Order: sequence, then C-alpha cells, then structure tokens
Amino acid sequence: MVEKSNIIDIVNGISQAAANGYDGALDEKGEPLKVGLKREEGNAILDKRVMDGFNATISGNILTIKYHGEILLKDVYKGDFEAEMAQQLQDIASFLKKEYKKITGNSLTLTKHDKEPDVLVQSMSRIRSWVQASQKFKIGGIPDEPEMGTTVEDRLDTAMKKWLGMGKDKFPNTKKPENVKGKRDEETRK
Repeated sequence: MVEKSNIIDIVNGISQAAANGYDGALDEKGEPLKVGLKREEGNAILDKRVMDGFNATISGNILTIKYHGEILLKDVYKGDFEAEMAQQLQDIASFLKKEYKKITGNSLTLTKHDKEPDVLVQSMSRIRSWVQASQKFKIGGIPDEPEMGTTVEDRLDTAMKKWLGMGKDKFPNTKKPENVKGKRDEETRK
C-alpha cells in the first residue's frame, strides 16, 4: 500500500509545478520560463498579446490538464486542429514533469487516460474564437483505488464507544487511563 505522505508529496509537487507556470515566470538564470504556450512566442512588447493559459486538477489518481486560449478561425479550419491541441496539452504535461523533477528530485509518470483530448471551440466574433481543451492523465505512484477507510461517523462512533466503555470488558480494545494511580489500581479486581 502506498503511504499517505507519499501521495501528499506527489500532489504538492504537481501543484507547485503547475503554479510555476504563471505568465512572466523566470527560471534560475533569469530567463523566461518556457511552458509551451502560444503567449511565449514572439516579442511581448511589439507583438499582439496572445491570451492563453493552463490549469491542472487532480481527482484521485487522475490529473486533468486544461488549456484555454484565444485563436483565429482560420487556425481552426486550416486542418488537424485536434492534433495541434493534443500536442499543446502534451507540451504542458512535459513542462509539469520537468518542473516536478526540479522541485522534488523525483520523476513524475503521466500516462494518457483518454486517447484523445476534449476540444471545445466557441465563437467570440467572426474572426476570433475561444478554445478549451482538456486531457486526462493517470498519475504514477498513486493507486487506482485509494484506501477506503471508515467514514467520519464510524470513527466517531467507535471512539465514543471506547470512551464510554473504558475499563469494561465489553470493549477489549480500550486502554485504561494512564493518569490515574492509586491503591485500588494496584489491587487485582475480582
């Protein structure tokens, strides 16, 4: 069974790697950090600013990478747009792996959970459109079925029963109080 602290370390590492991908992030040398987004292409001062970004969410052992950005309609209709979005999501996944390795010193394994990404293109005007793409990846190191413990109510119920049955034979797993010392505690009871 995988330790819970290991799962928390993996989740925290992925979270920090995704947080390092903000617009304007710099690496150790002071160079702009390359995530693989379209906003990094060209000169930020002279060129028209491209609006795009990504987000990562974790549910169980599934990491969902979401990409969103502005695109031109001619880019949608020029051909094989879905493959371009799949490559964009793969670039973001490789950035997360690289940053995770830099942060934790361990490698991150991401395998595609879905074969194809979900791509949604919405029109904003006759020229501009908005794209939202997402791809699910399975995170290595986190089990498929997490440890299914007892519910909060069950744990509270058993704790209350142990507390109420302290010193009784009815609940053999209960501990005797350690802070009470007296003559009658030293004597054997009948």
